[in-house]
Amino acid sequence: MRIIALFGPTGVGKTALALTLARQLRARGEDPVAVSADALQVYEGLQTLTGVASPAEQAQLEHRLVGCVPLHATFSAGQYAKLAHAEIDRLLQIGRRPIVVGGTGLYLRAALGELDFKRPPPDAPSQLWSKDMRRPTLLVGLTMERAALYARIDVRVDEMIAAGAREEVLRANGAGASATARKALGFEELLAGDVEAMKRHTRNYARRQLTWMRKMAGVQPIDVTGRDPHDVAREIVERHLDSPAS
Repeated sequence: MRIIALFGPTGVGKTALALTLARQLRARGEDPVAVSADALQVYEGLQTLTGVASPAEQAQLEHRLVGCVPLHATFSAGQYAKLAHAEIDRLLQIGRRPIVVGGTGLYLRAALGELDFKRPPPDAPSQLWSKDMRRPTLLVGLTMERAALYARIDVRVDEMIAAGAREEVLRANGAGASATARKALGFEELLAGDVEAMKRHTRNYARRQLTWMRKMAGVQPIDVTGRDPHDVAREIVERHLDSPAS
């Protein structure tokens, strides 16, 4: 059984696709579980800001490695790798297909491969995008036309604000959020009340994520511009997953 890994820029629709993909896998008799590969979704108390699947979404698809680290704690890719490897291995052992979902390149690499900190810095392309995986993996890279993606990001930020992201940041700040927790995209901007800066920085980050994706070895790129998640999920299952290696 192959792991399915969904990588893509913020706002591209990874969570919606994971939910839809899970429904299609269940129709085939599988029992999938989402495993987050996001540097900041691990923190409790930052669910809205970091785009963690809502309780209603998690009721549709179980999510692991979200909200599991206290706000005051520092956290590293090395620590995450140990958790992710154990989680993925347990799921495979009991016959549940992991759907690894994330937009943080280093954490995705940490989940799927081995990080060697004796080598050059872990953000070097040769380290992040090595084709060597711990387990057989279908790596899907989601792309979207830039203008459409940026428009979705602006809407997404507005929805986060409406859902209480700024209040969440203020509570986290008051609770002594660690230096690593404060790296959450939009944390400092919302602390200063600058929503437009958050949108601008989020768009810039999405552009870097798309650049990273082009360096990924073995990725199966899928342009989701204007496409329904059901259609994209069906392509993943029928075109990429239904093979002797699945």
